[in-house]
Amino acid sequence: MADKHARSASCRGCGTMQVHHRLLDSDPDYAARQAQIEELAFRARRAGSPLREGCTRIPVVVHVVHHTAEQNISREQVESQIAVLNQDFRAQNPDRQQIPEPFIELAGDARVQFVLASVDPDGNPTEGITRAQTPRDSFDVDDSVKSTASGGHDAWPADRYLNIWVCQLRAGLLGYAQFPGGPAATDGVVVTYTAFGTTGTATAPSNLGRTTTHEVGHWLNLRHIWGDDGDGCSGSDFVDDTPNQAGPNTGKPTFPTVSCENGPHGDMFMNFMDYVDDDTMSMFSRGQVARMHACLDGPRSHVGERVPCAAADAVASGNGP
Repeated sequence: MADKHARSASCRGCGTMQVHHRLLDSDPDYAARQAQIEELAFRARRAGSPLREGCTRIPVVVHVVHHTAEQNISREQVESQIAVLNQDFRAQNPDRQQIPEPFIELAGDARVQFVLASVDPDGNPTEGITRAQTPRDSFDVDDSVKSTASGGHDAWPADRYLNIWVCQLRAGLLGYAQFPGGPAATDGVVVTYTAFGTTGTATAPSNLGRTTTHEVGHWLNLRHIWGDDGDGCSGSDFVDDTPNQAGPNTGKPTFPTVSCENGPHGDMFMNFMDYVDDDTMSMFSRGQVARMHACLDGPRSHVGERVPCAAADAVASGNGP
């Protein structure tokens, strides 16, 4: 059995649960909405509800908030990230071949497509990218990057777009997301500029776009695969086909990595919702796909539209908002 304490000593630096707990502590309505969302997800899970037909196409706006010229990432870098999302959420990522044989049948196609928005909130043509220079050296999980007044950029309407902010986050923080049910003004995903996309400023081991895949998973109501209970075995990600595991895996674990008596196959460490390096992540499980679809049928039902599924490399800029 691997040393879970050693594996937890470093991590991807996801701040999603910090945001979640802050909202739980500060907003009673958020707690009530979370309870309702989880009840809907539980009912869908218990009933084995069928997946949505076709694919869901979600318009994306990327807000590039830069203090230096380097942080003002190129359109090509943004497009490289959209391409990764379309591969990962369609189970068309080339590295899915590295999924261990016992987990191959559990890998699922989320049937979600992402396109840079072609129309802005006022109905004007857009390339789906905004740019704002900031006097701030870096941002944290306090959501200041999501407000023009605090040196960031205001969100576009959360019921029409997936907002992604790219900026310099504080040291050790790669990204964070807001679960469904939070305030519309702060809804979306934040990723540090050195972990976004696959080109330009993207830096190993976070240079394959998987930080954004991970955070968009949170945005679609996925939890960390170990259940966020520290290194214990009592937490849950509310998904039945992801093995129980003791804390996050980091780096490049070897298969099998056993914890929580989950042998012989051990942890599903190659899951996008663990903390391993970008080149070691390769799958969502079918149970996670079902949970994302419950989210798209529930709290995210106003975002995007259903369309026939297309190959990941055929999805470009969309006709949506």
